[in-house]
Amino acid sequence: MNIIAIDIGNTNIKLALYLNDTEQYLKAVWGDAEDAKQQLASLLKESWDQIPLVPSAAIPVRDGVIVVSSVKPAWTKLVEDTVKETLSERICLIGRDIPLPLETSVENPQEVGTDRLVTAAAAFAVVEDAVMVADFGTAITIDLVDDNGVFMGGIIAPGMAMGAAALHTTTAKLPQVDIARPDSVYGTNTCKAIAAGVFYAAAGLLETMARKYAEELGKWPHVVVTGSAAAILKDECEFVDSWVPELAVRGIVIAYKKYFYEKEHIDELDADDQMEQ
Repeated sequence: MNIIAIDIGNTNIKLALYLNDTEQYLKAVWGDAEDAKQQLASLLKESWDQIPLVPSAAIPVRDGVIVVSSVKPAWTKLVEDTVKETLSERICLIGRDIPLPLETSVENPQEVGTDRLVTAAAAFAVVEDAVMVADFGTAITIDLVDDNGVFMGGIIAPGMAMGAAALHTTTAKLPQVDIARPDSVYGTNTCKAIAAGVFYAAAGLLETMARKYAEELGKWPHVVVTGSAAAILKDECEFVDSWVPELAVRGIVIAYKKYFYEKEHIDELDADDQMEQ
Protein backbone atom coordinates (compact mmCIF):
# COMPACT_ATOMS: atom_id res chain seq x y z
CA MET A 1 0.00 0.00 0.00
CA ASN A 2 1.35 3.41 -1.03
CA ILE A 3 0.44 6.33 1.20
CA ILE A 4 1.44 9.95 1.65
CA ALA A 5 0.68 10.61 5.33
CA ILE A 6 0.37 14.27 6.32
CA ASP A 7 0.27 15.35 9.95
CA ILE A 8 -0.88 18.96 10.33
CA GLY A 9 0.03 20.26 13.77
CA ASN A 10 -0.07 23.67 15.40
CA THR A 11 3.52 24.53 14.45
CA ASN A 12 4.36 22.62 11.29
CA ILE A 13 3.15 20.19 8.62
CA LYS A 14 4.90 16.83 8.42
CA LEU A 15 4.76 14.62 5.36
CA ALA A 16 5.85 10.98 5.23
CA LEU A 17 6.00 8.81 2.12
CA TYR A 18 5.21 5.11 2.45
CA LEU A 19 5.85 2.83 -0.52
CA ASN A 20 4.60 -0.73 -0.16
CA ASP A 21 4.08 -0.04 3.58
CA THR A 22 7.71 1.03 4.08
CA GLU A 23 8.54 4.57 5.16
CA GLN A 24 10.87 6.25 2.67
CA TYR A 25 11.31 9.59 4.39
CA LEU A 26 9.64 12.17 6.61
CA LYS A 27 9.94 15.89 5.98
CA ALA A 28 8.46 19.01 7.57
CA VAL A 29 7.10 22.28 6.21
CA TRP A 30 6.91 25.19 8.62
CA GLY A 31 3.38 26.45 8.18
CA ASP A 32 4.14 30.06 9.05
CA ALA A 33 6.90 30.39 6.45
CA GLU A 34 6.18 32.78 3.57
CA ASP A 35 6.87 30.11 0.98
CA ALA A 36 5.07 27.29 2.85
CA LYS A 37 2.67 26.58 0.00
CA GLN A 38 5.51 26.43 -2.52
CA GLN A 39 7.50 24.10 -0.24
CA LEU A 40 4.46 21.91 0.23
CA ALA A 41 3.69 21.76 -3.49
CA SER A 42 7.27 20.77 -4.30
CA LEU A 43 7.33 18.07 -1.62
CA LEU A 44 3.95 16.69 -2.68
CA LYS A 45 5.01 16.44 -6.32
CA GLU A 46 8.32 14.82 -5.39
CA SER A 47 6.51 12.23 -3.26
CA TRP A 48 3.57 11.58 -5.61
CA ASP A 49 5.92 11.00 -8.57
CA GLN A 50 7.54 8.12 -6.67
CA ILE A 51 4.26 6.24 -6.31
CA PRO A 52 3.92 3.61 -9.07
CA LEU A 53 1.20 3.70 -11.72
CA VAL A 54 -1.72 1.29 -11.64
CA PRO A 55 -0.68 -1.37 -14.22
CA SER A 56 -4.15 -2.08 -15.59
CA ALA A 57 -5.41 1.52 -15.77
CA ALA A 58 -6.56 2.78 -19.18
CA ILE A 59 -5.12 6.20 -18.40
CA PRO A 60 -2.06 6.88 -16.18
CA VAL A 61 -3.10 6.93 -12.52
CA ARG A 62 -1.00 6.56 -9.38
CA ASP A 63 -1.63 3.63 -7.06
CA GLY A 64 -1.63 5.70 -3.90
CA VAL A 65 -3.61 7.86 -1.51
CA ILE A 66 -3.01 11.06 0.46
CA VAL A 67 -4.21 10.78 4.06
CA VAL A 68 -4.32 13.77 6.41
CA SER A 69 -4.74 14.30 10.14
CA SER A 70 -5.14 17.92 11.17
CA VAL A 71 -5.65 20.08 14.24
CA LYS A 72 -5.55 23.37 12.32
CA PRO A 73 -8.44 24.03 9.87
CA ALA A 74 -6.66 26.85 8.00
CA TRP A 75 -3.75 24.57 7.19
CA THR A 76 -6.11 21.76 6.26
CA LYS A 77 -7.48 24.03 3.54
CA LEU A 78 -3.94 24.96 2.50
CA VAL A 79 -3.02 21.30 2.09
CA GLU A 80 -6.31 20.39 0.39
CA ASP A 81 -6.01 23.24 -2.11
CA THR A 82 -2.34 22.53 -2.79
CA VAL A 83 -3.01 18.84 -3.43
CA LYS A 84 -5.80 19.71 -5.85
CA GLU A 85 -3.81 22.40 -7.69
CA THR A 86 -0.53 20.47 -7.83
CA LEU A 87 -1.65 16.87 -8.33
CA SER A 88 -5.34 17.11 -9.34
CA GLU A 89 -6.01 14.73 -6.45
CA ARG A 90 -8.09 14.90 -3.27
CA ILE A 91 -7.09 14.18 0.30
CA CYS A 92 -8.67 11.70 2.70
CA LEU A 93 -9.15 13.53 5.99
CA ILE A 94 -9.36 11.49 9.19
CA GLY A 95 -12.57 12.29 11.02
CA ARG A 96 -14.29 13.43 7.81
CA ASP A 97 -13.53 10.88 5.08
CA ILE A 98 -11.99 8.21 7.28
CA PRO A 99 -13.53 7.12 10.60
CA LEU A 100 -11.70 7.75 13.84
CA PRO A 101 -9.27 4.86 14.36
CA LEU A 102 -10.27 3.94 17.92
CA GLU A 103 -13.44 3.33 19.86
CA THR A 104 -13.72 6.03 22.51
CA SER A 105 -15.50 6.58 25.80
CA VAL A 106 -15.27 10.38 25.70
CA GLU A 107 -18.28 12.70 25.58
CA ASN A 108 -17.73 14.08 22.06
CA PRO A 109 -15.32 11.94 19.99
CA GLN A 110 -15.38 14.36 17.04
CA GLU A 111 -14.00 17.11 19.29
CA VAL A 112 -10.89 15.11 20.21
CA GLY A 113 -7.90 16.17 18.11
CA THR A 114 -7.21 13.50 15.51
CA ASP A 115 -3.51 13.83 16.34
CA ARG A 116 -4.27 12.38 19.78
CA LEU A 117 -6.36 9.56 18.36
CA VAL A 118 -3.92 8.49 15.65
CA THR A 119 -0.95 8.44 18.03
CA ALA A 120 -3.00 6.43 20.53
CA ALA A 121 -4.06 4.02 17.78
CA ALA A 122 -0.46 3.56 16.65
CA ALA A 123 0.72 2.86 20.19
CA PHE A 124 -2.05 0.37 20.93
CA ALA A 125 -1.49 -1.43 17.61
CA VAL A 126 2.03 -2.28 18.77
CA VAL A 127 1.50 -2.79 22.50
CA GLU A 128 -1.93 -4.50 22.27
CA ASP A 129 -2.47 -3.66 25.93
CA ALA A 130 -3.22 -0.66 28.11
CA VAL A 131 -1.02 2.20 26.97
CA MET A 132 -0.41 5.80 27.98
CA VAL A 133 0.67 8.09 25.15
CA ALA A 134 2.35 11.39 26.01
CA ASP A 135 2.91 13.84 23.16
CA PHE A 136 5.27 16.72 23.95
CA GLY A 137 4.71 19.31 21.24
CA THR A 138 3.21 22.78 21.18
CA ALA A 139 0.90 21.44 23.86
CA ILE A 140 1.39 18.41 26.10
CA THR A 141 -1.26 15.73 25.73
CA ILE A 142 -1.22 12.59 27.86
CA ASP A 143 -3.88 10.06 26.89
CA LEU A 144 -4.93 6.61 28.03
CA VAL A 145 -6.06 3.59 26.02
CA ASP A 146 -7.40 0.66 28.03
CA ASP A 147 -6.73 -3.07 27.61
CA ASN A 148 -9.51 -3.36 25.02
CA GLY A 149 -8.23 -0.57 22.80
CA VAL A 150 -10.75 2.02 23.97
CA PHE A 151 -9.54 5.62 24.06
CA MET A 152 -10.47 6.77 27.56
CA GLY A 153 -9.44 10.43 27.22
CA GLY A 154 -6.58 12.34 28.75
CA ILE A 155 -5.17 15.69 29.74
CA ILE A 156 -4.03 18.75 27.78
CA ALA A 157 -1.44 21.12 29.24
CA PRO A 158 0.82 23.90 27.94
CA GLY A 159 3.94 22.66 26.19
CA MET A 160 7.37 23.47 27.57
CA ALA A 161 8.10 26.19 25.01
CA MET A 162 4.63 27.64 25.56
CA GLY A 163 5.20 27.72 29.30
CA ALA A 164 8.54 29.47 28.92
CA ALA A 165 7.01 31.99 26.47
CA ALA A 166 4.15 32.71 28.90
CA LEU A 167 6.63 33.51 31.68
CA HIS A 168 8.39 35.94 29.35
CA THR A 169 5.32 37.68 27.94
CA THR A 170 3.33 38.00 31.16
CA THR A 171 6.12 39.29 33.42
CA ALA A 172 8.25 42.42 33.40
CA LYS A 173 11.74 40.97 33.68
CA LEU A 174 11.78 37.26 32.93
CA PRO A 175 13.65 36.56 29.67
CA GLN A 176 12.74 34.21 26.84
CA VAL A 177 14.75 30.98 27.13
CA ASP A 178 15.37 27.99 24.91
CA ILE A 179 14.13 24.63 26.13
CA ALA A 180 16.89 22.19 27.01
CA ARG A 181 17.65 19.51 29.57
CA PRO A 182 18.93 21.39 32.65
CA ASP A 183 22.40 20.64 34.00
CA SER A 184 21.19 21.07 37.60
CA VAL A 185 17.98 20.51 39.53
CA TYR A 186 18.13 24.16 40.58
CA GLY A 187 18.96 27.11 38.37
CA THR A 188 21.92 29.25 39.34
CA ASN A 189 20.63 32.16 37.24
CA THR A 190 17.24 33.28 35.97
CA CYS A 191 17.49 31.62 32.56
CA LYS A 192 18.56 28.32 34.07
CA ALA A 193 15.83 28.55 36.70
CA ILE A 194 13.15 28.98 34.02
CA ALA A 195 14.57 26.14 31.92
CA ALA A 196 14.65 23.83 34.95
CA GLY A 197 11.16 24.89 35.98
CA VAL A 198 9.45 24.08 32.69
CA PHE A 199 11.48 20.88 32.26
CA TYR A 200 10.71 19.42 35.68
CA ALA A 201 7.11 20.56 35.50
CA ALA A 202 6.71 18.46 32.34
CA ALA A 203 8.58 15.49 33.82
CA GLY A 204 6.52 15.69 37.01
CA LEU A 205 3.28 15.86 35.04
CA LEU A 206 4.26 12.76 33.08
CA GLU A 207 5.06 10.81 36.24
CA THR A 208 1.91 11.98 38.02
CA MET A 209 -0.37 11.01 35.13
CA ALA A 210 1.29 7.60 34.77
CA ARG A 211 0.62 6.95 38.46
CA LYS A 212 -2.96 8.27 38.26
CA TYR A 213 -3.75 6.18 35.18
CA ALA A 214 -2.23 3.11 36.86
CA GLU A 215 -4.55 3.65 39.81
CA GLU A 216 -7.54 3.80 37.45
CA LEU A 217 -6.50 0.67 35.54
CA GLY A 218 -5.27 -1.37 38.48
CA LYS A 219 -1.93 -1.85 36.74
CA TRP A 220 0.87 0.23 35.26
CA PRO A 221 0.23 1.04 31.57
CA HIS A 222 2.90 0.82 28.89
CA VAL A 223 4.22 4.39 28.66
CA VAL A 224 5.02 5.84 25.22
CA VAL A 225 6.39 9.33 24.64
CA THR A 226 6.49 11.19 21.34
CA GLY A 227 6.65 14.74 20.01
CA SER A 228 9.40 17.23 19.31
CA ALA A 229 10.30 17.83 22.98
CA ALA A 230 10.16 14.20 24.11
CA ALA A 231 13.82 13.53 23.32
CA ILE A 232 15.08 15.65 26.22
CA LEU A 233 12.56 14.17 28.68
CA LYS A 234 12.68 10.44 28.01
CA ASP A 235 15.89 9.77 29.93
CA GLU A 236 14.68 11.69 32.98
CA CYS A 237 11.71 9.38 33.49
CA GLU A 238 12.86 5.79 34.05
CA PHE A 239 9.31 4.47 33.79
CA VAL A 240 9.06 5.44 30.08
CA ASP A 241 8.91 2.22 28.05
CA SER A 242 9.11 3.55 24.48
CA TRP A 243 10.20 6.69 22.71
CA VAL A 244 8.78 7.02 19.18
CA PRO A 245 9.66 10.42 17.67
CA GLU A 246 7.06 10.50 14.87
CA LEU A 247 4.20 8.38 16.17
CA ALA A 248 1.46 10.50 14.56
CA VAL A 249 2.37 9.68 10.95
CA ARG A 250 2.42 5.97 11.78
CA GLY A 251 -1.02 6.38 13.30
CA ILE A 252 -2.30 8.05 10.14
CA VAL A 253 -1.21 5.02 8.12
CA ILE A 254 -2.81 2.63 10.63
CA ALA A 255 -6.07 4.60 10.55
CA TYR A 256 -6.26 4.44 6.77
CA LYS A 257 -5.36 0.76 6.55
CA LYS A 258 -7.96 -0.10 9.18
CA TYR A 259 -10.60 1.81 7.19
CA PHE A 260 -9.48 0.26 3.89
CA TYR A 261 -9.57 -3.34 5.07
CA GLU A 262 -12.87 -2.92 6.92
CA LYS A 263 -14.43 -1.33 3.84
CA GLU A 264 -13.05 -4.12 1.64
CA HIS A 265 -14.58 -6.71 3.98
CA ILE A 266 -17.97 -4.95 3.90
CA ASP A 267 -17.84 -4.76 0.09
CA GLU A 268 -17.13 -8.51 -0.06
CA LEU A 269 -20.09 -9.25 2.21
CA ASP A 270 -22.35 -7.04 0.07
CA ALA A 271 -21.18 -8.85 -3.07
CA ASP A 272 -21.90 -12.24 -1.47
CA ASP A 273 -25.38 -11.08 -0.45
CA GLN A 274 -26.13 -9.95 -4.00
CA MET A 275 -25.00 -13.30 -5.41
CA GLU A 276 -27.25 -15.16 -2.98
CA GLN A 277 -30.22 -13.05 -4.02
